[in-house]
Amino acid sequence: MPENVRTELKELGLGKKIRQLRLERGLTIQDVSEKTGLSKGLISQIENEQVSPPISTLMKIANALKVELAYFFMKEDEDPKITVVRRDERITSGRRGVKGNINVGYTYELLAHKKRHKHMEPFVVTFEPRERDEVIMFSHKGEEFHLVLEGRIEMITDISDPITLEEGDALYFDSTVSHGFRALDGKPAKTVAVLFQAE
Repeated sequence: MPENVRTELKELGLGKKIRQLRLERGLTIQDVSEKTGLSKGLISQIENEQVSPPISTLMKIANALKVELAYFFMKEDEDPKITVVRRDERITSGRRGVKGNINVGYTYELLAHKKRHKHMEPFVVTFEPRERDEVIMFSHKGEEFHLVLEGRIEMITDISDPITLEEGDALYFDSTVSHGFRALDGKPAKTVAVLFQAE
């Protein structure tokens, strides 16, 4: 894992927060594995801050531990009625995830990490160009929205032909559908994404 990603993970303390919550709830790694469908090895790697988990993985862990996704990115007892996240206050994920050395193909910036109790989770997502057969598929409970800000992306699902989106195009879908994205034209593409996390 690149040193900058390792440093970023330690600063966020994601693994420590996940382990602390798990232990507070009297859950074993096996319990969390069963609740999320994630492997015990992956959960252990996340807790030990060896990998930067993608959004869908964090959402599954949040559901299993009965907290909102934003919990992992907040200071203790922070929950203002109105929040502003300045450009330089965004929290950016690392590029590595899933199984340590697998590049999931995107990075994301949290846009509302200061607000704890919310029904939506907004991000800026930057997708990397890659071949269609290299796209990693995800699914999670809830709904997902994307507005393409820059470049072109392709959405791949297991229920339809690939969907190409241009700058200015918007997409809304049931995120229980297995889905993945890639940037087209050999250059990164960027979207504003909003995830609604169902109970």
